[in-house]
Amino acid sequence: MSSIDIKEGEIFLCTVTRIDSAAIFVNIEELNIEGTITFSEIAAGRIRNIREFVSVGKKIVCKVLRKKEDHIELSLRRVTAGERDAILDKYKKERILSSMLKSIIGEKTPEIISKIKSELDISEVHDKLRETPEIIKKFISQTQFEQLKKQLSDKKEKEKEVSRKITIKSNSESGIKDIRAVLTTNDADISYLGSSQFLIRVKAKEYKTANSQLEKILTAIKDKAKAHKLQFEILK
Repeated sequence: MSSIDIKEGEIFLCTVTRIDSAAIFVNIEELNIEGTITFSEIAAGRIRNIREFVSVGKKIVCKVLRKKEDHIELSLRRVTAGERDAILDKYKKERILSSMLKSIIGEKTPEIISKIKSELDISEVHDKLRETPEIIKKFISQTQFEQLKKQLSDKKEKEKEVSRKITIKSNSESGIKDIRAVLTTNDADISYLGSSQFLIRVKAKEYKTANSQLEKILTAIKDKAKAHKLQFEILK
């Protein structure tokens, strides 16, 4: 235990292995060693039912309080929401990367992941892998690398599409011209559905981005319709 480099304040993902009357025992995943959490370090205030916070097999994010010769003391309650989310995000990305490599490397995947983590940030590898698979080329064979590139190419995300229906009407003699002017945009695909109804479609890599772009377009159309004195409505 003494040879392990672990510092006070470090954050780790842990798995609860045992709960007794005085403490919770966990396995610190990254180091594969045991740590303990006293009840007072589970949550602030009085705890009526410890299993509302922890249970055997549950993964929790803990902070190192102190390291003694024979064991490591941890805290659950001292971990901030931001720290917890960062560790869980990193864990999720590692699982995704492991799953991807396992279909190519098989049983040696944990060994390869360990080598990657010793040199690179696993979250950065996950984020860059799709566009720059060369980031892990040195850790696998050329044949495996070619298989990985093909897998990444086959799994390229399709653009997400969002759409809304609207109606635009005009009683003016220049109504058709005005409606055409209001709906002219290079940022969306707009098609006529009949009965003064139109479908507006926007595509982007992420739904959040597509929705944001669509809302901006709808706002712009609404403002232009008002300026041209057109009847405008967004349909549910």
